[in-house]
Amino acid sequence: MKKTWFAFFLIAAVSVSCVSKKKFNAEVAKSTLLNDSLNRITNQLDACLSDKQAQRNEIKRLEAEVVSLRASANNLMSQMSDLSVISKSQAESIKRSLENISSKDSYIKDLQSAMARKDSLNMQLVLSLKGALKDINDKDVEIKVEGSAVFVDISDKLLFKQNSFEVEGGALRVLEKVATVLKAQKDITFMVEGHTDSIPMNGKILEDNWDLSVLRATAVVRILQKKYGLDPTKLIAAGRAEYKPLTENVSADGRARNRRTRIVILPQLDQFFKLIEPKK
Repeated sequence: MKKTWFAFFLIAAVSVSCVSKKKFNAEVAKSTLLNDSLNRITNQLDACLSDKQAQRNEIKRLEAEVVSLRASANNLMSQMSDLSVISKSQAESIKRSLENISSKDSYIKDLQSAMARKDSLNMQLVLSLKGALKDINDKDVEIKVEGSAVFVDISDKLLFKQNSFEVEGGALRVLEKVATVLKAQKDITFMVEGHTDSIPMNGKILEDNWDLSVLRATAVVRILQKKYGLDPTKLIAAGRAEYKPLTENVSADGRARNRRTRIVILPQLDQFFKLIEPKK
């Protein structure tokens, strides 16, 4: 490849055309615009990492744009070969532009590979959790993937008495099974969210549903840490009160669905980005 480039620029260096300097400068300007387009693509590609579906749609669009840019670059090279003498610095600039296009192809492929690997790890985690909890009623424990995270929803009736934040003894079996799977995950953070229905609290100890949801989350976190040995540096306790419902709170069944404890298994983004870092 290097020999081909050297031969091309050697021929170009001795080629003299009668076209005007103005036309030559216009073609050089096209090369600059090409570099600007490539930088814009890189920025757009980085920005789309925040949403998986958007990533996939954007990658398809970028692939088409790379093809278009390569065609434009090849056309530019063909035109410039018929112009006046190309300086060494100008030739190197054009070469870098074309190499940059090739690097975008490689970057897109690496990104697709990293996304596929992340999806595979999430699926493995879901299968492990479902296998560990196979003897638990499906209505009481729901496991699913949304975006880049895995969610484990545990119904209120499995963990707590009404308006209480003390974990029931029977719930320990569920938490133990979940903890066993989570302990095997080395590069993941776990957030425990408490959720309530919309009925206001009227007790003296708890002021409102914020209190109840947060205390339920911390109760579960303490058990995962102290009883089942999860690393506390990977645990987060959060309360959502009634403000993140699964359904409307108009019926007893709807309120029961909304009263839940959710374990959110979060990927560490730095680990994901390591998958797509350029190889040195």
